[in-house]
Amino acid sequence: MAKLYFYYSSMNAGKSTSLLQSSYNYRERGMHTVILSPEMDNRYGAGKVTSRIGLQAESTDFRESDDLLDLVTRLNAEQKVHCVLVDEAQFLTRQQVYELGEIADGMDIPVLAYGIRTDFKGEPFEGSKYLLAWADNLKELKAICHCGAKATMVIRLDEQGKAIREGTQVEIGGNDRYLSMCRRHFKESLEG
Repeated sequence: MAKLYFYYSSMNAGKSTSLLQSSYNYRERGMHTVILSPEMDNRYGAGKVTSRIGLQAESTDFRESDDLLDLVTRLNAEQKVHCVLVDEAQFLTRQQVYELGEIADGMDIPVLAYGIRTDFKGEPFEGSKYLLAWADNLKELKAICHCGAKATMVIRLDEQGKAIREGTQVEIGGNDRYLSMCRRHFKESLEG
């Protein structure tokens, strides 16, 4: 029986690298994978998943309104899908997480979702919240704070490199806008 997996961490832990490696492993065995990525994250171009170390692969973009079960069912009718991989899974809706579970349970296709747990305020993303609740397997990928401790939180930076405390939950960016850190340094940066 296929399972729904959630690989989570703060930023800069190698989630996209791990996703690309998993896809490569399936493809090396002659199996077909589908990589899904949110349309809103087009930092490296539409329809691409790119890691910080330079690996990349083509992906199928999805929007909040897309039915992922329907999408994978259509793709599976064209060519048998052996694994579904989701990048930036924090941007999934509750319904889309449910649909990923249906892909694993009803279609017997493993689903590997990769994302961050919390935003720059320490609040959970909708997709991450439901993946943490509903996934069969949870795996934390480790990132490191500047102090050497495990980084579990993310702060958003302004143009001067100062922590931002207010704003919309979703703002696409990389190392220029976000910094991973341990909970202690996260709290210190928000306090002052």
